[in-house]
Amino acid sequence: MIIENLFAEKKPVLSFEIFPPKKEAELKNIDETLRLLSGLQPDFISVTFGAGGSGADNKTLELASRIKREYGIEPLVHLTCISYSREEIRGILERMEEAGLKNVLALRGDKNPQAPVKEDFQYASELVAFIREQGDFHISGACYPEVHLEAADGVADIRNLKKKVEAGVGHLISQLFFDNEIFYDFQEKLKIAGIDVPVEAGIMPVTNKAQIERMVNLCGAALPEKFRRILDKYGDRKEALFDAGMAYAVNQIVELIAHGVDGIHIFTMNNPIVAGRICQGIKNLIWKGK
Repeated sequence: MIIENLFAEKKPVLSFEIFPPKKEAELKNIDETLRLLSGLQPDFISVTFGAGGSGADNKTLELASRIKREYGIEPLVHLTCISYSREEIRGILERMEEAGLKNVLALRGDKNPQAPVKEDFQYASELVAFIREQGDFHISGACYPEVHLEAADGVADIRNLKKKVEAGVGHLISQLFFDNEIFYDFQEKLKIAGIDVPVEAGIMPVTNKAQIERMVNLCGAALPEKFRRILDKYGDRKEALFDAGMAYAVNQIVELIAHGVDGIHIFTMNNPIVAGRICQGIKNLIWKGK
């Protein structure tokens, strides 16, 4: 299955993101999570990729292979390049091809002190062009409605995104955001720039205050006033914040779907209960007629 073709067949597309557990025992015991997630009938599941030198590439490919082989769902394999050489990336792509994994999310990746930066790739667009040379892979990319933290400004960020698309990206997944108006404004900017590939809206359900504050610091997402009121009122009450966070995410998704978004990508944090609660709230919007 070619992921970008899903958008011609059905709208909106629904996908989940999971990450390979760090411990081998947890990796072996992730079946319950995968079973529950697969039961929610996503169009695909993306699997994140760790920093170079950690062995995370093998765990990513192992988990992606299981998703495809055992659950019959197409995986989207994340691939970062900042800490890898061309030969190392070529080796990973060869292993992907051997496993029948043809969909890849090409990312530069974050800098990590434990994984020295290499000079072969500086930007995701260079990785995209390299993947195109290696075989019949179908490439997705990331985008940032509120501007990448390292971009000079919004205009430069859109130009860099266009380079990725022109290099071969056929589908985009956005970074998380909490204000839909920011995403709609971003869509207009893409249209003006001539970027016309499908864009999935990345949604991060809030389950605890510390988690969301950490994620906001990492990606720079703005917190609208109505969201801050939720954190202020329920931040110290775990169950209450969980319910409020689920309601906020569902309302966000309902509005996005009504606005005609191409797809919804849920960052599950390996929590199938979160994904299940959200899907229960939008099931008649997503699966009707599937």
